[in-house]
Amino acid sequence: MQKIILAIESSCDETSIAIIKGNKLLSHVITNQKIHADYGGVVPELASRYHQKNIVNILQQALQKANLTLNQLHAIAFTQGPGLLGSLLVGSCFAKGLAYSLSLPLIAVHHIKAHVLANFIEDPKPNFPFLALIVSGGHTQLIHVKDYFDMTLLGQTKDDAIGEAFDKIAKTIHLPYPGGIWIDRYAQQGNPQTFTFPTTKVPGLDFSFSGIKTAFSQFIQKNNTPSFIQENRYDICASIQEALINILINKVDKALEITSVDQVVLGGGVAANSALRKKMYTMGQEKGFQLFVPRQKYCTDNAAMIAITAYYQLKIKDFSNYKAPALAKMNI
Repeated sequence: MQKIILAIESSCDETSIAIIKGNKLLSHVITNQKIHADYGGVVPELASRYHQKNIVNILQQALQKANLTLNQLHAIAFTQGPGLLGSLLVGSCFAKGLAYSLSLPLIAVHHIKAHVLANFIEDPKPNFPFLALIVSGGHTQLIHVKDYFDMTLLGQTKDDAIGEAFDKIAKTIHLPYPGGIWIDRYAQQGNPQTFTFPTTKVPGLDFSFSGIKTAFSQFIQKNNTPSFIQENRYDICASIQEALINILINKVDKALEITSVDQVVLGGGVAANSALRKKMYTMGQEKGFQLFVPRQKYCTDNAAMIAITAYYQLKIKDFSNYKAPALAKMNI
């Protein structure tokens, strides 16, 4: 009999619940907290408060879409970390309460591993081993994936994540939050060769984005006139996006030489960036690797990726207990 798992994601500001039967997704509900746009970034206290406000309603919607009741579930999964601690606590406590009241097993899911395994929600699916580039507002990591739960961290950011860099740069030129979407949109109408921005050289496969943020801020201060930014907005966005994405591309190139894999997957919210996808597809044709990218709704934080990860954990009986803590930081 195929097991039915209800999965909860609450690591940042998206409240999401998905239900999966076997490896088939039955329902997936996600709510974004728009209030953070007023502050130009996620406010942790508000995020946890809105998770509490939304989670019961989202549970009801997920069950209704799947045409199921709570009594038909076989397991409860939740995001254990990494993420915002307050947000994680809302999801984990809610999951534990459900599991305890229904006498169901509990599955604690690693958020980054779930981003990797989001590529297994739909066909086509990658084959092991492969290289994963996880890029979001909180994470920038290169991971060598040998099996569903055999993952080795090859490199990560030493300071800011690339998604955070996108958003802070966008804020500098007065674009709405989340700014990465707007930079991508404007960049499609600009020339990426118009302006040049220096990048910090980091040895190995690690990343750094603080230097390019500083360089961009100095560039704007030097040219801080409304007419300059307005007249050159498209070219500015295209040029800074080009510089940021090239940092990723260069590290992926080095990782391919080290791992000798012929498949690469993307994950995380920044994986929705059109320029990154285009460059990675082009690179795949030149280097001879196959690229896998989830649909956009599975790139950003979502419960479907928690559900598919829990499906594979259930197969190996990787259960948790009610004392499993929410963890703001977790190693791969």
